[in-house]
Amino acid sequence: MAPAFSARIPALRCGALCARWVPAALFSSGILAGEKPILVRDFVRSALYDPNHGYFSKRAGPVGVLDASIRFNQLEGRSAYMQHLDKLYKKHDIAWFTPVELFKPWYAYAIAASILRTANLSVPLKIYEIGGGSGTCAKCILDYMMLNAPPKVYNDMKYISVEISSSLAEKQLETVGEVQSHLSKFTVERRDATNRSGWGRKDPRPCWVLMLEVLDNLPHDLVYSPDQVSPWMEVWIEKINGSSQASEVYKPLQDPLISRCVEIIGMNEDKASVSEKLAFAAKGILSKVFPKPRRAWLPTGCLKLMDTLHQALPSMSLIASDFSYLPDVSIPGDRAPLVSSKKDGKTSDHRNYLDAQGDADIFFPTDFRLLEQIDHHCSGFLKEQKNPGAFKPVKKRRTIILDSAAFMEEFGLPLKTRTKDGYNPLLDDFKNTRFYLSVPTHNSK
Repeated sequence: MAPAFSARIPALRCGALCARWVPAALFSSGILAGEKPILVRDFVRSALYDPNHGYFSKRAGPVGVLDASIRFNQLEGRSAYMQHLDKLYKKHDIAWFTPVELFKPWYAYAIAASILRTANLSVPLKIYEIGGGSGTCAKCILDYMMLNAPPKVYNDMKYISVEISSSLAEKQLETVGEVQSHLSKFTVERRDATNRSGWGRKDPRPCWVLMLEVLDNLPHDLVYSPDQVSPWMEVWIEKINGSSQASEVYKPLQDPLISRCVEIIGMNEDKASVSEKLAFAAKGILSKVFPKPRRAWLPTGCLKLMDTLHQALPSMSLIASDFSYLPDVSIPGDRAPLVSSKKDGKTSDHRNYLDAQGDADIFFPTDFRLLEQIDHHCSGFLKEQKNPGAFKPVKKRRTIILDSAAFMEEFGLPLKTRTKDGYNPLLDDFKNTRFYLSVPTHNSK
């Protein structure tokens, strides 16, 4: 994760798409300690979340916490805001401030307002937050409910943070505990949200699930094809015999999660339409003259998480926010990530994802239309479409995608983040972020 407006050092684009070498340091760090080959998603998971060597698990410090809210109406304009932000980054010496932190409490207040506007208040309000960071979002939402919701809603509500990092879990309890009455409503569950067993028995009751800047850090897989028409292959990372190095190796598609993702995206040429097959034939002719390797990153971590959520919480309402695109990406492939590290106050982007050794963030753009497809797929709607019965299947989810400015103008208080000259960083600087809202319909069993 990184602020959409943060300055970035240009990185060189990778060259030929052939076998890629893994730095030897990866083996000594524990990220690739075993002899067996691993899928790219397992490499990403270890680099980010390994309890001993992962980027998020080693420290609570990559995410910053502001001592006080920024008083935007006292700043003259963009220049003054950027100078103020620069001082904050230098003071705290951290990798980034999340939007919920930069614009507290107003960012989280908008999310709380959207929940309160559409929630069924006849049942106790229950909110799950996946990856709660420093706890700022939880505290601000609880604050908002205490100040604006009917007393019974606040008194009976439950807020559960599902957090994989022990250090961040402790920080969340500390942040929420600044208001004593919040603690009886707040719980941190230290676990991996993608693990179905951690959710226990299926809960059919209505609830809300929040995922703010979570999708960008979920493990992804990588598929590769040597030209425009050859079948896609899975990318694995394998240690070379008798060496401290490793390379990418390519295998036929066999992993169920990767295969499902390929099918949802529509990358499988075998199931293409007539027009798509004609285009494919044209590519075949072109590929013989100008062969061009292809790489594509697949959000298999998102697919696994959505599978788990729909199985455990079939009546959930979902709010997700993340980057719709990322600037200056030099790593090749569709939906490729940025791999970024910060040292001595200087941010640098790596041109190879294998450079991530537990000291670098790996974050991906979110294709929100693909997220919608995955959401519908995991709810069962897309399966019903492909196998229709006597009646036309009805959507089990109602979804909407809004850019962040539209979401804040609909549910928030944009005046609170506007500077004296009218510049508003919340509306003006986060052009590459979106909100995804998904709620269950009432016309399906």
